[in-house]
This record gives sequence, C-alpha cells and structure tokens, in this order.
Amino acid sequence: MLSEKNEAALKKKIKKVRWRVYSYEKQKSKAKTALKSIESYNGKLSPALSKRAEEYAHEILGWKGYSPWLKVYAAFRKEFKDGWIPNEYFGHVVAPQINGTYGAIAQSKALSSKLLGTKQLPDVAYFVNGLFYYPTWEPMAEEDVEKQIFSDNSKVVYKTDSSCQGKGVFIISKKKFSTDDIRKKGNGVFQKFIIQHEFFEELVPNSVANLRITSVIEDSGKASCRASFLKVAQSGKDTHVKSASDIIIPVEVSTGELNDKGYLPNWHPVVERHPDTNTLFAGRPVPKFNQCIEFITKTHQGNPFSRVVGWDLSVDKDGEIQVMEWNGRFPGVKFSEATKGPCFADLGWEKLHKSHNP
Repeated sequence: MLSEKNEAALKKKIKKVRWRVYSYEKQKSKAKTALKSIESYNGKLSPALSKRAEEYAHEILGWKGYSPWLKVYAAFRKEFKDGWIPNEYFGHVVAPQINGTYGAIAQSKALSSKLLGTKQLPDVAYFVNGLFYYPTWEPMAEEDVEKQIFSDNSKVVYKTDSSCQGKGVFIISKKKFSTDDIRKKGNGVFQKFIIQHEFFEELVPNSVANLRITSVIEDSGKASCRASFLKVAQSGKDTHVKSASDIIIPVEVSTGELNDKGYLPNWHPVVERHPDTNTLFAGRPVPKFNQCIEFITKTHQGNPFSRVVGWDLSVDKDGEIQVMEWNGRFPGVKFSEATKGPCFADLGWEKLHKSHNP
C-alpha cells in the first residue's frame, strides 16, 4: 500500500504523463503540420533558427520541448524574436497560473450577462438545466419561447456551453425552431443574428465576421489589449465563422487597420484581397476599433478573474459593439505571436515555469 507521500507523487506523475500524451503531443503534431505548410511557400527553416528555438525553449522556458511552436513562428517570420510565447507553453504553464479555474467560467454561455454586466451582448433568451429564461432571468413558459426569440428576429443563433471554433453554434430560423431540439442540444444562449456593419458585409456578406481582441490584466491590475485579428468566412461556404475554413487577417492594435494579407487555416497567405468578394484588406480601418479597445479594457478591468481573455466582437449596422463570446480558459496565442509578436514580452510569463506545479 502506498504512503500518502508516494501516492501524491504518483498522482503528479500520472497527471504529467496525461498532459504529455493528450495535450503536448497534440500541440507538437499541430506545430509540425503548420511548419511543413509554411515551409512549402516560405522556404525551409534554417538550422540556425531551429537551434535558436530549441536553445531558447530550454534556457528561457525551462524545457526544450516547448520549441515546436517557436520554430513555426521563426519559419513564418524568417527570424527569431526573444519574448515569443509558444502555444504549448501558454497552454501548459501560463493559462493555468494566470486564469486558473476561473477561465472555465466563460464556457458557460448564459453566465456572461451576469458576469460582464454589459448591454453589449446580443442575448435574447437562455436555456439552463431544463428551464428557459428571459434576458432578465425571469423563468419563461415553454410556449412563450418562440415568440420571445423571434419577436424582432427572423433567425437566431444558439450557442451551447463550451462551444468554440464554430462548433456548437447553430443558426435557427423560426420555421425550423423546436424547444425539443434545444433540449437535445443542451444548455446555452439564444442570440439575435447580428446585422453587421457595412465594412464587414463588404468583406463577406451573410456571415458575421469576428473581431478577436486579446486583453490581459497586468501585474499592476491594469487591463491592456495586446493583439487583434479579424476572422471572416469564405463566401458561400459557411453560415458562420469556423476555424476549419475561415480567413484570419491580422489587425494593427495601434491603428485598427487590416494588414495586407490574410491566412487560411493551413497558414497559407491570402494576398491583398478576399478570394470570393475581391475586397481589399490592406489599410482598411476596422469601424469603432478604438471604442472596442476602450470597451474591452473597461470590461476586463471589472472582471479580472481570468487575466488573459480572447474577446470575439462585432459591430452592427448601427455602429453598436456586440460581444459575440469571450474565452477566458485557453484563448490561444499562436497566430498573434507568429504574425505580430512578441505581444506579451513585458509580462514575465517566461518565468512562470519556475513556479509551475503540473
């Protein structure tokens, strides 16, 4: 029979092995695929940059195994930048320490209105643990649900808890609505289908673009926005943005302007224009971008539990900011770090491995 001390040590070892098998190996595989794809158009990663990534991972981040995504960044930029945070290190070391268990709260979609305390959410109803609710959280009779959600909307979006990357998101018309179907889908939020600003509609019509802004709570307690990109669908392919098929366009945080290139899920560039609508990317300022930054800074400051959050916003036809969702568990940093990073070099995240307890 194991002693209490040995049992604790065994549990710790099992936890580490599980992470290596299920999380790290998955990240390593994704990085390997991304690297191969980038090298196909950007040239082979040089031995010198590969070695630098491994040395940096070992010397600065505490383990050579954190080098795969660093190699992706280096291949993408054709240089190495001190201060980069590889995605596997962020997920294994950073997020657990600065977001902790609070990060999972954002997965419960119906809680957002309670937590964030903002009117910028497009929520029109909720389904939680067998009951339907109005936005005021008054219980709703099942026979009133259809009238409530379609009173001002021809279609609605239903997002289940833990939905992400376009999965668990359903666009529902009145004709196809059924409360029985919602019960099968599980807990979630009904949101109005946003009629987006003409800026986004010109890029891709009939599919709401997602403006992602990543914010952090610094050690001073101040909130700041560190990275941004715009996710748009491919015209005629999807009814909403999905990570498996979207185009991601970097956005300059300082100006709110789109870059001249977007990128497909395989990291291949889309040069200058959307391939379907032929709309130009370069230099176009995202509408209400400064207001988005101000809104996120204020909102995150008032909800500092998850210290790094990825916010998915839209701006509607009337110029109003809409919070589509927020990710406080593992918002990911790989795209922002590769295209615009290092975005977090002043935060001391590279030292967190020293106090990490897997």
